[in-house]
Amino acid sequence: MREAENIAALTELKPDYIGFIFWAPSSRYVNDNTPQLPKSIKKTGVFVDASLDYIQSCIETHHLQAVQLHGKETPEYCSFAKDFGVEIIKAFSVKESFDFTQLEPYEDSVDYFLFDTKGALPGGNGYAFDWTILNDYPNQKPFFLSGGIGPAEVEKIKQLLKTDLALYAIDVNSKFETSPAQKDIATLSRFKKELYEL
Repeated sequence: MREAENIAALTELKPDYIGFIFWAPSSRYVNDNTPQLPKSIKKTGVFVDASLDYIQSCIETHHLQAVQLHGKETPEYCSFAKDFGVEIIKAFSVKESFDFTQLEPYEDSVDYFLFDTKGALPGGNGYAFDWTILNDYPNQKPFFLSGGIGPAEVEKIKQLLKTDLALYAIDVNSKFETSPAQKDIATLSRFKKELYEL
């Protein structure tokens, strides 16, 4: 998110999180101030292999409550970032398969995992991975599901929510954009309404 008017419209839908991308190569990069959000919405900074100093600076400047890490950040790095007093969401890229044992070192240093589609970019590639891979998810650490989720995935998400998987949040982005960082509020509203009709 980037445009104040678009962000204000999105807050009316009462999402749990709104993300701001602090990775310069991204077409959604935020390079100036971000607006204040209602306290019920967690302002989230998205980073890719950033220095801890940069993350700390962004947390203080933008009053971030959560940090989403999309690079090759180590468990030790995540622990340092967690000491800044924010939620830590560590993203992992999934393709045809995924080795869930690589999550074990991160168990104590992050609050949530995020599973995204492996693609050319660290995120925002616009297509989904095979969610049946999640059937092998071995623990109860809550996770975000991301990667090419759009209106067509409502029924599949409803089916996932009926399982014992520790699915915590649905992370949507490119499939609900009219242009980079500009969200289609009407489509998001319909999506949320349909999703809550469990």
